[in-house]
Amino acid sequence: MVSVKPQPWPGPDPQIAAAIRAMYSGRREVPLAVWVRDQFGELFADDQFAAAFGQRGKPGWSPGRLALVTVLQSAENLTDRQAAEAVRTDLTWKYALGLDLEDPGFDHSVLSEFRSRVVAHGLEEKALDLLLAKLVEQGLLESGGSQRTDSTHVVSAVRDLSQLDLAGEAVRAALEALVCAAPYWVEQVIDVPSWSRRYGDRIPGWRAPAS
Repeated sequence: MVSVKPQPWPGPDPQIAAAIRAMYSGRREVPLAVWVRDQFGELFADDQFAAAFGQRGKPGWSPGRLALVTVLQSAENLTDRQAAEAVRTDLTWKYALGLDLEDPGFDHSVLSEFRSRVVAHGLEEKALDLLLAKLVEQGLLESGGSQRTDSTHVVSAVRDLSQLDLAGEAVRAALEALVCAAPYWVEQVIDVPSWSRRYGDRIPGWRAPAS
């Protein structure tokens, strides 16, 4: 069981903030992660996602920050592994998340677990609702209109991604079981080199196609 105690996000680390200012001084546009933090501050509060986690057990990573990681991951079309690596190494992401330079981040599997919990507790639309509210509050989006209907595509994408992970991992696990139980049959029936390239790595490490 993973537990969460909602806490406010810390402000950007002073060292990282100074580096960001130096890196993007005089530039017209800063990276999306920096813009989001400067514009919205704590975009997704932990308590908005607390219902998907228990109150007892091993402390989990901030769900509000995981929601922002998921948004940035989608915007940059990154795999779970790549997104987790960005949290560890990308100064703009650390700035947005309020992490210090030494923060080790989390294992990439945390993102898949977070998506599963969000879906299981009916919170698929929470991040979009909060983002739309902030955009309206800042005058960046007019209230009303048809933009709210786009949430169905976001919900569908979250579910499809989790189902794709499940289906792909099931095929990979089945193949591994067959190799152990009947290796000679596998060699005769399956193109082993091709399947090894396709299913050798865990599915969450893939870069999903655009369509």
